[in-house]
Amino acid sequence: MLSKKLIFIKLMVAAAVLLQAFTVFALDGNEILTQVDRNLQPESYEMYRKLINIEPDGSKKEFVLYTVKKGQDKMVALFLSPASEKGRATLRLGENMWLYIPNVGKPIRITSLQSVVGGVFNNSDILRLDYSSEYSVAGVEEQDGTYVLDLKAKTGTVAYDRLKMKVDKKVMVPTIIECYAASGMLIKTLYYKDIKEFGDGIKRPSILETDSPLYKDYKSVMVYAKVNKKELADEVFTLNYLSKVDELR
Repeated sequence: MLSKKLIFIKLMVAAAVLLQAFTVFALDGNEILTQVDRNLQPESYEMYRKLINIEPDGSKKEFVLYTVKKGQDKMVALFLSPASEKGRATLRLGENMWLYIPNVGKPIRITSLQSVVGGVFNNSDILRLDYSSEYSVAGVEEQDGTYVLDLKAKTGTVAYDRLKMKVDKKVMVPTIIECYAASGMLIKTLYYKDIKEFGDGIKRPSILETDSPLYKDYKSVMVYAKVNKKELADEVFTLNYLSKVDELR
């Protein structure tokens, strides 16, 4: 009888140790993801970037966007060029997105999987919030100077059900992110490249490329030219303000 009690006690102790180890492990993964978010973008900022869609024949279409973000759930992107798109603006509040077109009445609702620019990037990529606001860490591995995070979407409305994110341990930014559907199918791969100093303590990749098995021989690229910390009023992130976003520049 005593031996059974001892066995039971040992099993309970072992279970407690495993549970504690798992809790620490999970906490570390979430800390890594939070650090990645802060290194990629301040909590509130303004940014200029060029988006380039590259066709299989090598032809390109380019867009220049001015973007502002506040907190974990507010973002606006304004099109500066080409002339045909100038003045258009997109607003994201959490999982909700809108497109404003000058002289076309009220803003229209858009979805995360659509794309206001065509190409491989969808609206979720263009209006990217913090990864930790949309994903939970399901697992972490270490591989030769890299953390590999297995991320699971918190809700069914997120563009990708699961992400496999490789993080450079030295600079704590992503290098490659594989994006998967709930079925397990690879939707696209994101490649973060060319780490640069943007000033004010911001050091992050200046180029984001993507390709997809669903769009054979197509590629899209984002080039970040300027990222600055900036305090912004909540009013900026409203439907009524979309026609005035250019005043922030």
